[in-house]
Amino acid sequence: MKNARRRLFELVQLGYKEDKPSLICDHIIILTIVINLSVLIINTFDFSSTIQPYLDTAEAVTVVIFIIEYVLRIITADFLYPNKGAVEARIYFIFSTEGIIDLLALLPYFVLILPAGMVAFRVLRVFRVFHLFRINAQYDAFNVVIDVLRDKKEQIFSSLILILVLMLASSVAIYSLEHEAQPDVFSNAFSGMWWSVSTLLTVGYGDIYPITIAGRVFTIITTFLGVGMVAIPTGIISAGFVERYTRLKSLTGEASGDDMRFIMITTESSHPWVGKPIKDVTLPPEFLIVTVIRNGEIVIPRGDTVLMADDHIVIGAIEFTDDIGIHVREIPIIDGHSWKNKKIRDIDIPENTVIVSIIRRGKPMIPKGDTTIHGDDLVTVCEKQ
Repeated sequence: MKNARRRLFELVQLGYKEDKPSLICDHIIILTIVINLSVLIINTFDFSSTIQPYLDTAEAVTVVIFIIEYVLRIITADFLYPNKGAVEARIYFIFSTEGIIDLLALLPYFVLILPAGMVAFRVLRVFRVFHLFRINAQYDAFNVVIDVLRDKKEQIFSSLILILVLMLASSVAIYSLEHEAQPDVFSNAFSGMWWSVSTLLTVGYGDIYPITIAGRVFTIITTFLGVGMVAIPTGIISAGFVERYTRLKSLTGEASGDDMRFIMITTESSHPWVGKPIKDVTLPPEFLIVTVIRNGEIVIPRGDTVLMADDHIVIGAIEFTDDIGIHVREIPIIDGHSWKNKKIRDIDIPENTVIVSIIRRGKPMIPKGDTTIHGDDLVTVCEKQ
């Protein structure tokens, strides 16, 4: 039963090249989203009444697919959050961002049976497009956008607060300057807000404008301020992209040099890292998880990336430099080597030499006194000069 649920989890989650059924499920969801949104758009045209039965059928089929996916994601939520209990994981998913978006994607279909005033809920159908974001989230290009917005969120928020303050201040000011001259146009502060938004964003609909000298002068000043103020968030985001790609380029340059070394470990099902997000994995400050290879696909490591069984984790570290009289070397154990088939405690080595690791069939081992050295082992020793 557990294996069957795990397979369901793999099908409803993001697919990989080696997992054809999971990829097919992803494409079915994409096609379902496109059809569902197409129905929503076609319903806004007059000719839709002639094909309404077909549109209703397409809507019903797509909603059924969404419901099945939503239920399966709830049932398999304990695999998505392996460090939580089954019930806790399902509740956590339901109230997570993805769970709420999935629910909002289904809600409009059912609220149509409610009174006419609830028709406004139809707009929630647009939330279904966020399924595409979830599918696209595995690609680096999308992750770059998310990372930039996350890194610059404080600056973006501050700039938006400045714009909001300027809008409020200018709306009250223009109302005070124009209300007496145009009581019907600038009837309240909201009229000033509408003018403020169209002016600061340089839209200029022309449906509301000042006629007094003071109002026009104030409009000129506000327009100049708006051009600079509205450009701030754009500049912050652009700078974030430049910083991001500069950082990636510098990391690529460092990785190709001689000052970085990389190792790869495989997380078996019993590995203590399985089920943990990367932010909870304890590593020395000099170590960095560079990438995660999962089912043949590269996963960009982030703090909330959960490590899973059979992941191949590439870890980078600064290369050892002999500046304190320590020499590290690797000794291949070939046929006829005196250490072959001997326990470490029985090997005659100098007192200033320590065997620090053994690589056997591609996997590193921490040596102990009773560890037997086999042929084809690669033994790393540390010697004090």
